[in-house]
Amino acid sequence: MAGDETKDRGPDLEAGIERNRLGDGEALEGHVGDDAVLLARRGDAYFAIGAHCTHYGGPLAEGLVHEHTVRCPWHHACFSLRTGAAIGPPALDPVDRYEVAIEDDVVRVTGKRGRPEPPRIARGAPASVVIVGSGAAGTAAAITLRREGYEGPVTLVDSEEAAPYDRPNLSKAFLSGDAPEDWLPLRPEGWFAEHGIERVRERAIRIDIDGRRVELEGGDALPYDALLLATGASPVRLPVAGADRPHVHLLRTLADCRQILADAEDAKRAVVVGAGFIGMEAAASLRARGLEVTVVARESLPFERLFGGELATFLKELHEENGVSFRLGRTAEEISDDAVTLDDGTRLDADLVLMGVGVRPDTSLAGEAGLPVDDGVLVDDRLATDVPGVFVAGDAARFPDPRTGEPTRIEHWTVALQQGQTAARNLMGRDEPYRAVPFFWTRQHGTSVHYMGHAAEWDEARVEGHPENGDGLVRFVKDGRVMAVAAVGRTRESLEANVKLYADYARGA
Repeated sequence: MAGDETKDRGPDLEAGIERNRLGDGEALEGHVGDDAVLLARRGDAYFAIGAHCTHYGGPLAEGLVHEHTVRCPWHHACFSLRTGAAIGPPALDPVDRYEVAIEDDVVRVTGKRGRPEPPRIARGAPASVVIVGSGAAGTAAAITLRREGYEGPVTLVDSEEAAPYDRPNLSKAFLSGDAPEDWLPLRPEGWFAEHGIERVRERAIRIDIDGRRVELEGGDALPYDALLLATGASPVRLPVAGADRPHVHLLRTLADCRQILADAEDAKRAVVVGAGFIGMEAAASLRARGLEVTVVARESLPFERLFGGELATFLKELHEENGVSFRLGRTAEEISDDAVTLDDGTRLDADLVLMGVGVRPDTSLAGEAGLPVDDGVLVDDRLATDVPGVFVAGDAARFPDPRTGEPTRIEHWTVALQQGQTAARNLMGRDEPYRAVPFFWTRQHGTSVHYMGHAAEWDEARVEGHPENGDGLVRFVKDGRVMAVAAVGRTRESLEANVKLYADYARGA
């Protein structure tokens, strides 16, 4: 019966396990032949799907079963237990699903099932779709269109040759040397052609709203019936003397990262200007490559406004324990060939300088076309502009916060994926409000922090556990409502907080 345990593979689910081995809401990882399979129970029903998240292979058995879904412990991707569908980014691909049989109080997994049929296309689907930008939002939209049955022409416009790829990894594992470049592509070579998506490697320079055309730098124009602007954002270069020197870098694209890596080969000392996520992740990654790293920033404590004092102090001390130095409350005044001079006259030796001081939304196309722009392109809760058939998703979109109604723009990778999916469904006529919970993660010196929700401001930080020791949660409260949660460690509590926030977002509460 049931359950010969194979080391590191769990029970043989084809042979079966005793029915009462799993309680309601519990799951375990086992195997069917060579396949790693998750078996989960909800009520008296049992479900079997692939055991590893399709984002980065996270172990779903260590995640959270909620209703008929399971959430990955690593980056909170969500999968349907019924169908295996990826229903919450950052995962874009489904896991396999398997047949389950119950006989004589033994639960057996008997084989793979076919993929479910895509949802039917809503009435009013466009005759053709053009997507400008192939970052997270644009790529997620293209994938969603095809996965959900849209058969019309889809054109993806982006002048960046390497796109689409996993942008968050640039400042994390790829820059540190823990991940090879072949981990980065979001889709293998040839996937777009196989799915009938035309790639146009040119820069879009104008939108003709009346003529429903996107004009390209090379002189051609692409007609569209529906248009998605997923133009993203561009990094800020400070107006500092010497900021244009060749050893001064921004970090937004794969080309940027390749150049930083090339310069880092011969560098010994790096100065990072800015203590946001890009700056701090890059500082950790460059330190992992053996460079001496100093972070220069205006604030007195990195991340304090976002994370509160205890968690921010922990992260700063984590960097210091790993050899990163700080010059806080300071700004860069001048960059020479071999140094950065600060506003107090301090001279920091530097062979490599990285500016990580934020980004600005790319709204020029939208603004010149007459679309309303205010720190992003203004859209409604369907991510639609006031021009029929024109949608915006990702870093360039300024949308109503589902809980407050306030115009909001969020620069998170997972948010861009979520919005790309929602915009794709809506341009097919689905009429689906964007109510997903914003989520991001950062990884610095081997420690991950998860952040769920959105607290543009907060009046109380409720601390649980010991975030100052790398094991706790902080709930950010505004007017008595928990608006966001940050977690270091505490995997299950983090997932439970995400589920609670999803319920709040669905209600708009």
